[in-house]
Amino acid sequence: MARRLDLEHVNIYYGNFHAVSDVSLMVPPHSVTAFIGPSGCGKSTVLRTINRMHEVIPGARVEGRVLLDGEDVYGPGVDPVDVRRTIGMVFQRPNPFPTMSIRDNVVAGLKLQGVKNKAKLNETAEQALRAANLWDEVRDRLNKPGGGLSGGQQQRLCIARAVAVAPDVLLMDEPCSALDPISTLAIEDLISELKRDFTIVIVTHNMQQAARVSDQTAFFNLRATGEPGQLVEIDQTQKIFANPTQRATEDYITGRFG
Repeated sequence: MARRLDLEHVNIYYGNFHAVSDVSLMVPPHSVTAFIGPSGCGKSTVLRTINRMHEVIPGARVEGRVLLDGEDVYGPGVDPVDVRRTIGMVFQRPNPFPTMSIRDNVVAGLKLQGVKNKAKLNETAEQALRAANLWDEVRDRLNKPGGGLSGGQQQRLCIARAVAVAPDVLLMDEPCSALDPISTLAIEDLISELKRDFTIVIVTHNMQQAARVSDQTAFFNLRATGEPGQLVEIDQTQKIFANPTQRATEDYITGRFG
């Protein structure tokens, strides 16, 4: 079940370096939110903070609150492993386990959770591959290595792996940047379908992609080199692209900088 996501006054650090300053935003359930902005402004850093992947970097820390249906994922006693199971992530480059079979790639997370029932694993693999629009392409070679798929298929395999453990939120960090245009459109179509079941946040440098797939868009920027990134504005995607509130947003979208 998709769930609402809230960031409240989030500040993100790498050691003494203040990377991102005072981010507050809300992501509704069953929606797609796009993070846009120039390189180095903190988009991916904010994304990794949502499921506590930022803290695996030595010296990294987060201040503020990240709430999933009102519960702080950074609260005392909250297991980060449970957070990452509830808030899944798809990375920039497809990262299937190359020698592992397609089926085993999909259910790897379930096996780590201790699921051993073969019928349950097979059923989940099929459901996840169907959800990723990949089942019809691989149903006859489920025992073949995942590394043998094309780049676009590998990325959809990674999406299937992410949804197999039934997360509530799905984070995507530039999921199409390494893909050809046809594969990119396939992933974009998939994102539109997945929001029926998930809350989705996507980082993208592609303005047209943000306009096509997202319901709301958040623009991040840097005041100056060495300064922390900041959230400039967030609004419905149509408004951000047609009539943004901030001049910096308009300048970035129209290509005047970035």
